[in-house]
Amino acid sequence: MNRIKISPFTRIQFKSLICFMYMSLGMFPVANAQQDPQYTQYMYNTQVVNPAYAGSSETLSIGILGRSQWVSLEGAPRTGTLTVNLPVGLYDNMGIGMSLVHDQIGPATESNLVLDLAYALYLSRNVLSKLSFGIKAGMDYLDVNYEKLNIQEPNDPYFQTGIDGKLQPQVGAGIYYNSDRFYLGLSVPNFLNNEHFDKNSLENPNLEGVAVERLHYFLISGYVFDLNPNLKFKPATLLKLVSGSPLQWDMSANFMLNNKFVLGASYRWNASLSGLLGFQISDAVFAGVGYDYQSTDLKDYSNGSYEAFVRFDIFNRAERIVAPRFF
Repeated sequence: MNRIKISPFTRIQFKSLICFMYMSLGMFPVANAQQDPQYTQYMYNTQVVNPAYAGSSETLSIGILGRSQWVSLEGAPRTGTLTVNLPVGLYDNMGIGMSLVHDQIGPATESNLVLDLAYALYLSRNVLSKLSFGIKAGMDYLDVNYEKLNIQEPNDPYFQTGIDGKLQPQVGAGIYYNSDRFYLGLSVPNFLNNEHFDKNSLENPNLEGVAVERLHYFLISGYVFDLNPNLKFKPATLLKLVSGSPLQWDMSANFMLNNKFVLGASYRWNASLSGLLGFQISDAVFAGVGYDYQSTDLKDYSNGSYEAFVRFDIFNRAERIVAPRFF
């Protein structure tokens, strides 16, 4: 892939853009914006943001997702996730799971490992309809190396001490309703307003903590329509609210043909347009890819964003395999 050629003056602007991008993700006190990784194929990565999803698929489900954001932009985010969940209990009314997220952006590397626990109340006997409550708890690891940045003021006290493998707790909760066609969830992945800096490590003791984690509120929903025996249509949406940031609204529309092929599109409000493609390789394996085209000025600096995922659903009873799940 050809990289963008830029003049020396533009290179200075380019470096400034990287710093601004990093600041806009909430790592510095001058800005309070999104901090959690974002996903285009959020409908297949629900457990990361909502622990109540654990066990909802009634199988041992393993998901792997990789995202490369703003390709060709130096220091742009790179994200990988691994999720595992399965139902437990006499009536499969509980779910347990694990989520691992690894995120890199500019000089920062952040990883978190959490355990998810969900309890479901069945609301109907004839149709799969249940309301689940979930909690998640784990640890967050952050490492920041400021030597990777081109600092305009080398003596700036904010950049004298990096973050060397700092561990902090993470606690979140969520609620999730689903039937065989509809789902709706509300969650906060982390209630703790952790500060990634110790103010005593800065030269100015009056400075407050830097890189404070903001509460992220997620609302997700989707519905599956049977247009005919061989074609399904699923509109879905995600709303994300972060203190100090504009509301993020994602809308998507996916079509599944013959329970095998998935083709769709997604729109992130004032940010990007996306194309989605998926394939049900077997009863147990589903894979997909996504591409984002930026609708902001970032399109002049990057070649879009790419995402790929694979999901393994390991059934413990053959009669459960009726048709592939569409969410």
